[in-house]
Amino acid sequence: MAESKRRGEDAGDERLNDDATVDGVADDDATDADEPVSRGGTATRERARADSTEGRKTRRDTERIGLFARIARFFREVVAELRKVIWPTRKELLTYTAVVVTFVAVMLAIVAGLDYGFAKAVLWVFGNPS
Repeated sequence: MAESKRRGEDAGDERLNDDATVDGVADDDATDADEPVSRGGTATRERARADSTEGRKTRRDTERIGLFARIARFFREVVAELRKVIWPTRKELLTYTAVVVTFVAVMLAIVAGLDYGFAKAVLWVFGNPS
C-alpha cells in the first residue's frame, strides 16, 4: 500500500508532468508547494518506471552472464561505490586515529586492571599454592 502511494508513481497524480527536467530546474507545473524537491531535482515518470523495472532481474538473466563477466561487474561496481566515498582529510585522519588509539589504551588499562584485581581476589579466596 505504501509503495503505491509514493510521490510520482500514483496513476491519478498529475503534479509531475513529462516536461519536468532532471538537472534541478523544473517547470512550475511539476513542483508543488507542499512537496519538497530533493537535491537532485525532479524526475519524469518514465525515468522512475525505468529505474524500478531495471532492478528486477529474473533467474534466467543472471544465468546468461558468465562467471568472469559477473566478477568484472562486481569490481566495476566496487570502484563506482568507492568514488562516492567522502575521504577524510589528513588532519581528520590523524584526529580520528588519535581518538581510536586513546580509546583502545583506556579500554586496555580498564581490562588489565580488572584482570589483575580478579586474579588477586581468586588467589586470596582459594589461597596461594606457593
